[in-house]
Amino acid sequence: MVRGSYDQKPYRRMIMETYGASVVASPSATTRYGRSVLEEHPDTPGSLGIAISEAVEDAVGRDDTKYSLGSVLNHVMLHQTVIGLEAIEQMAMAGEKPDVLIGCVGGGSNFAGLVFPFVGQVLRGEADYRVIAVEPEATPSLSRGEYAYDYGDTARMAPIVKMYTLGHDFIPEPIHAGGLRYHGMSPLVSLLKNQGVIEAQAVHQVPTFDAGVQFARAEGILPAPESCHAIRVAIDQALEAKDALEDYEYPREKVEISLAALPKVGG
Repeated sequence: MVRGSYDQKPYRRMIMETYGASVVASPSATTRYGRSVLEEHPDTPGSLGIAISEAVEDAVGRDDTKYSLGSVLNHVMLHQTVIGLEAIEQMAMAGEKPDVLIGCVGGGSNFAGLVFPFVGQVLRGEADYRVIAVEPEATPSLSRGEYAYDYGDTARMAPIVKMYTLGHDFIPEPIHAGGLRYHGMSPLVSLLKNQGVIEAQAVHQVPTFDAGVQFARAEGILPAPESCHAIRVAIDQALEAKDALEDYEYPREKVEISLAALPKVGG
């Protein structure tokens, strides 16, 4: 578990430990790469890239263990699209189509799961949606990263892919949305951004959590820190689309013109 989240969210590891898991903070002293990171940066909050490196190292050193990359890679994006397919059916049941699709992005799987089926409609000319990927200002890979080939992990053990990246050595600040603290982005999500099919927005965590609190009080659902990023931009988009009412004073000259047409009645 990434050190930043390990320290910030003890309740998460307590749940895993309750069901028998052994949770180790990354970077750890249990792997060669983890020890090398700690030697150079003993106070590091860690990152998803470092945790992936440690997990891969641990897996390849065991005959009874396999490691499956569960985010970023394209097959994961496609696997998650059951979410978007269900969303399309739900919108059809309501007799509606969305104008804007919004999702938070760290590696891309959550976002892709929702929007890819809708993007397919756009690419086939069946619909026209605005699609916004929302990321933290602390890890703005889509907004300010470079579209280039890079490693998926810090130790350079994962595959090289072409993506928007801040560099595999990038260590983000320990923001509370730990699931978005990743240096790169899915190749498919990156390609759509590069081709202008989707757009990206980066938001700060304070207004993001304000939006999460507002959502919880209005809807009775407590959103995850990562999801709050999408909620922040959804609220902003709704406010921008709000009808603007203006005061209107009927001009005196138009009143006089209208009165001039009154019927002439004797008396």
